[in-house]
Amino acid sequence: MRYDYLIFIGRFQPFHTGHEQVIRQALKLSDKVIVLVGSAYQPRTVRNPWDFNEREALMRSAFSEEENRKILAFPLLDYTYNNQLWIKSIQQLVAGVVHNKIASKPKIALIGHQKDGSSDYLTQFPQWERIEVENYNNISSTDIRELYFSDEEVGESLNTNVAMLLEKFKQSEAYKQVENEFHFVKKYKSAWDKAPYTPMFITVDAVVVQSGHILMIERKAQPGKGLMALPGGFLDANETLKSAVIRELREETRIKVPAPVLAGSITKQQVFDDPYRSARGRTVTHAYLIELKGDSLPKVKGGDDAAHAFWVPFAEVKPEMMFEDHFHIIQAMVG
Repeated sequence: MRYDYLIFIGRFQPFHTGHEQVIRQALKLSDKVIVLVGSAYQPRTVRNPWDFNEREALMRSAFSEEENRKILAFPLLDYTYNNQLWIKSIQQLVAGVVHNKIASKPKIALIGHQKDGSSDYLTQFPQWERIEVENYNNISSTDIRELYFSDEEVGESLNTNVAMLLEKFKQSEAYKQVENEFHFVKKYKSAWDKAPYTPMFITVDAVVVQSGHILMIERKAQPGKGLMALPGGFLDANETLKSAVIRELREETRIKVPAPVLAGSITKQQVFDDPYRSARGRTVTHAYLIELKGDSLPKVKGGDDAAHAFWVPFAEVKPEMMFEDHFHIIQAMVG
């Protein structure tokens, strides 16, 4: 069967021969292939080392000029805690691409491999046909990243041109940044190697807002050194969640608001438990929305794990500048 468009969704961290085989199959079955690159507006992390432009370049290096003319690549913003909004964004993007193209009602299908729960998105678009493909040689991007940042041989999982670009990337400051975080996380996790069970961590985060601004910190240490983050931290053994979030907030921002006022200004609480939200391991956070009132923003000053503390207008909160899933926490708590 011939299609006007086939849609391929993935993070491509990095683009490997398994991805390449899917696109080559899609090119045989359709006139155009729409590649949607997820996690496109994220800071560099061990799980997301390459930005959208770099991943597009890796992908296009595997194909000829003629093939590339049939491939359309677009960045895709994550909506970690709002799956319906993520689905809507894809529907709108595809609608904009196919509008008045080829046929009045173009034939569209979604192509991909449903490997586990992370591939459930393949079932979320009943308006499009679905083409299931096999996992090519059981290649894993996670395994490739592990070998790559350990400076070990990746093997035959990469197209020759992709491998050359990745080798060139090792000369960049961006590579050094991610490599440092990779070794930090590896050492951090090694401390739990002898634990009888997979460790689970509980943290708290404060979403403090006033007059169209949100209180942020700049992280002082790895992971995420230099990124913007919500004030927060790990729960101590002898405290409640509510007391922990007030303690962390005051320690990291030195906010000039009494603790009872902060506690009395809590208007919402929500749990955020995406399995991949933290590179350090399985970490569940409890976020508290604290809505302050007043004509002027309270004075703040970085302390403890925060290099700086500052108020940021809502319009200036950008996902690529934010630590872990904090941008998505703000979306869920504030809108």
